[in-house]
Amino acid sequence: MTTPQDSRMAEYWKRNVRLMVILLSIWFVVSYLFGIVLVTPLNAISLGGYKLGFWFAQQGSMYVFVALIFVYAAKMNALDKEFDVHED
Repeated sequence: MTTPQDSRMAEYWKRNVRLMVILLSIWFVVSYLFGIVLVTPLNAISLGGYKLGFWFAQQGSMYVFVALIFVYAAKMNALDKEFDVHED
């Protein structure tokens, strides 16, 4: 028999995993697809004097990864407060 607390924690982890899957998918697209697979078509576009595919491979994926860390921290803080599992 599941308690209301068990169902709340199941919902909490479901939303946590969903957030991680979304953010990791973004990271995969930016680092692998933009930096490796689609580098040739992206190189037709310039960003600050550099080819866009090169920029994603060398710097862009790192910037996006750091931004995703901040997004994850902010979203998880909000989720923790919503489910009352935050730190005081």
